Amino acid sequence: MEINVLIVISLSLMLIPFAKPQGGLKTGFYSSTCPKAEAIVRSTVEAHFKDDPTVAAGLLRLHFHDCFVEGCDGSILIKGKSAEITALANLGLRGFEVIDDAKTQLEALCPGVVSCADILALAARDSVDLSDGPNWPVPTGRRDGRVSLASKVSSLPSPLDSVDTQRSKFAAKGLDDKDLVTLSGAHTIGQTDCRFFRYRLYNFTTTGNSDPSLSQSALAQFQSLCPKNTDGTERVALDKDSPTKFDVNYFKNVRDGNGVLESDQRLWGDPTTQKIVRNYAGTFRGLLGLRFDFEFKNSMIQMSSIEVKTGTQGEIRKVCSKIN
Repeated sequence: MEINVLIVISLSLMLIPFAKPQGGLKTGFYSSTCPKAEAIVRSTVEAHFKDDPTVAAGLLRLHFHDCFVEGCDGSILIKGKSAEITALANLGLRGFEVIDDAKTQLEALCPGVVSCADILALAARDSVDLSDGPNWPVPTGRRDGRVSLASKVSSLPSPLDSVDTQRSKFAAKGLDDKDLVTLSGAHTIGQTDCRFFRYRLYNFTTTGNSDPSLSQSALAQFQSLCPKNTDGTERVALDKDSPTKFDVNYFKNVRDGNGVLESDQRLWGDPTTQKIVRNYAGTFRGLLGLRFDFEFKNSMIQMSSIEVKTGTQGEIRKVCSKIN
């Protein structure tokens, strides 16, 4: 009886349509102009993932940081003295070599057709799939932007942000509380530097004490990983239980006071976001785990449609790191 109920509910979820892409994007955009585009991106991500599975989190983060500044237009990939990539918030971004590798192959096969912004969106999806997460059809047709300024990176959510500040930044991009919590679930894979959260361990709110929202076990573990008097470049998994697997353990960590970043742990202190975290954390790959997978697909489609450039806007860069 219980199994039948789960099957019925799961099937009903499958019947709910995905979030609709915005801004003129569509799935299969390159089906006639570069039919092998998505396969090439996939094989490239797979090759790099085989050598280093942690690159998956890097590519996912790269896409997120791109979309919140100037929209999903590949502007994070541009190099320059005042480009987005130079901003403090983008310190430690990685995965650029994967995008460049795919772009080189695509330019040889279909010159001037596939945008860097679309490669980034596809690579993010493939990274999640390779990490045992959900797969979904990525709407494509983005064009690359010509503007990349570090001064505009303030729109990007920060590890120091309160829930209200995070909520405002997400709302400015057309995303709601469910998107905020769901996309934060991307932290189920990946790492961060000690310097981005060590203040929670030794000098929270400049009191010389630890963050009281941290569990005692997490505090002891993080202090052992992040000694007080170092440069803070030590790396710590954002999901201490399964750092390379896309699952619901991130939400269990937040529920139990084991969130690494302050912005993550604060999701438990807000009634609205706490309810969503609680729902996702309810089971491990059970019904609620499947619900997170489903909602993550929708939120990613929504996020990857932010302020996209299509049609005659922008350009198709020949090299992702520089404007034509």
